Amino acid sequence: MKARILLVEDDKNFRAFLETVLKDEGYGITTAEDGLTGLQLVKDEQFDLVISDLKMPGISGFELFREAMREDNPPLFIFLTAFGRVEEAVSAIKNGAFDFLTKPLKSPDALLDVVKRALDSQPRRKDCLSLSETEAAGLPPAELIFAGQAMEAVHTLVHNVAVTVANVLIYGESGTGKELIARAIHLLSPRNKASFIAINCAAIPENLLESELFGHEKGAFSGAIQTRKGKFELAEAGTIFLDEIGEMPLALQAKLLRVLQERVFERVGGSKEIQANVRVIAATNRDLKIEIAQKRFREDLFYRLNVFPIHLPPLRERHDCLAHLAEYFLQRFSRQNNKLIKGIEPEAFTLLNSYSWPGNIRELQNVIERAVILAQDMIRCTHIPEHLRQADLPEKREGREMLKSVERELIVKALERHKGNRRLAAEDLQISRRSLQYKLKEFGLLNDE
Repeated sequence: MKARILLVEDDKNFRAFLETVLKDEGYGITTAEDGLTGLQLVKDEQFDLVISDLKMPGISGFELFREAMREDNPPLFIFLTAFGRVEEAVSAIKNGAFDFLTKPLKSPDALLDVVKRALDSQPRRKDCLSLSETEAAGLPPAELIFAGQAMEAVHTLVHNVAVTVANVLIYGESGTGKELIARAIHLLSPRNKASFIAINCAAIPENLLESELFGHEKGAFSGAIQTRKGKFELAEAGTIFLDEIGEMPLALQAKLLRVLQERVFERVGGSKEIQANVRVIAATNRDLKIEIAQKRFREDLFYRLNVFPIHLPPLRERHDCLAHLAEYFLQRFSRQNNKLIKGIEPEAFTLLNSYSWPGNIRELQNVIERAVILAQDMIRCTHIPEHLRQADLPEKREGREMLKSVERELIVKALERHKGNRRLAAEDLQISRRSLQYKLKEFGLLNDE
């Protein structure tokens, strides 16, 4: 992910030139025409680098720099200055700025060289979630959230979208960690200093959901004894996570659409328009296109939400990270219950690994928590729930092996038909390329070409 750079320059033509040069290199560029605008942007958003003119109307570049240094995680600064004002730039460097360039620039390469040196001079804060950030947010470590080959694409998408203002729609079965991904996007975004507010649209009665989202005025309905802010107001300048968006009633979908289009809403029983400075991340375990076809979900709302879709794989497609997830939950619940559990017996892990996990990570978490409570030193087969042990009976194992044999044969024949072309083979088998890659690895076919 390329760095985010704030460009503060009052000369319109020179600013446009610098913006073009930097954008051509793939950097994310935000511009400001004066120091006051630049300062507000520094306070509102997270930048890796600020490139600022020294002499500007309002506040100077040096004043902008001093104010920015008071912020948490201040950006690096590079100054632009006329040749006759070099002493000021040198003074700024003594106070912590990275470097300066004189105007006019010798060449675009001179700018790109100093930008690269600046960004290479220290680790990028937002390339990853730090352990302290995830712990403070109550999340597992980032390497665990994105563990496994099937999550590599998700990891890339999360980092790409986090620094933007785009709405995100997360798809996945129940228990796959949709809220974890939403929180990760929020932590990596410029909005991470403001609130992350989550609401489950399926858990709140239809007649109360509008009030939960938008708030209500005193006397708006029976029991409304005082004015109350809704989730959109509480998430001001932050992120609101709408889980199970497919369960939202149609009438309320129309009101949410207005928020996304016009960025305003009214409380229940009110007439005053309230600005909605909120990033919306939604999630669903339903196929919303089917919901649209059956008139249960608005098509226009779908396109507003589905700006940047992210699909989470189920746990059955993440068996390569099952051991890491199980170990994390084992350590976590051991600490919570003041127990010293050394690990999971190989036979018990075989049971875990052969199970299909319809409840996904949430089910795995529950199974490990129960096992920790029952175990004394090691998690053994007897600590695994009966339905998992039944799933591994000999006759069921035999059936699974037969199915795997048939599946392997189908994949081999598809690859032969398409002369080893995996994309065409996946299309022929009507599965994704990612699923085919996983199956090739599972069946030991990656080197059989």
